[in-house]
Amino acid sequence: MKSWKVNVVTLSGMPGSGTTTAARLIAEATGLRHVNTGAIFREMARERGVSLNEFGKLANQDPSIDRELDARQIELCRGGGILLEGRLAGYMLKDAGVDCLAVWLEAPVDVRVSRVSNREALPFEAARQLSMEREEDERLRFVEFYGFDLARTEVYDLVLDSSRLRPPAICEAVLVALR
Repeated sequence: MKSWKVNVVTLSGMPGSGTTTAARLIAEATGLRHVNTGAIFREMARERGVSLNEFGKLANQDPSIDRELDARQIELCRGGGILLEGRLAGYMLKDAGVDCLAVWLEAPVDVRVSRVSNREALPFEAARQLSMEREEDERLRFVEFYGFDLARTEVYDLVLDSSRLRPPAICEAVLVALR
């Protein structure tokens, strides 16, 4: 694997911002192992037999869900060689003192909802309602549990607009920052 400034990259953004697509390209280009915290969260929901939105509501009332997920991710990243994709990944690792390149992807709401609608095969308005509910649940939980509002992007080393940059350009911006 090539030598980079740091050997941990975080990629964060709201649902539909393009983090998964960009993460796959970045992982391939860097040789970093791609770990998706959203997939872990979804798996935890499936293990409990509840929907993602229901599990998010459970997590609102039970901080141990987020704390367990956080501890696993921090430990994993301390070993290096990881591209961690997750909503709070950059904030969480920076807060834990893990040396990383933290990247935030943003996009206008309608662009993100359209992507979610296509990905989940949902009508646009249904995707909008689910997305807005999920985002508000997460926003409130993160402010309450972490004291961190996702709207604050100053903790990130790079903030990129995925509605203006295609995934290969996002990957290249990350590679430039890692050199």
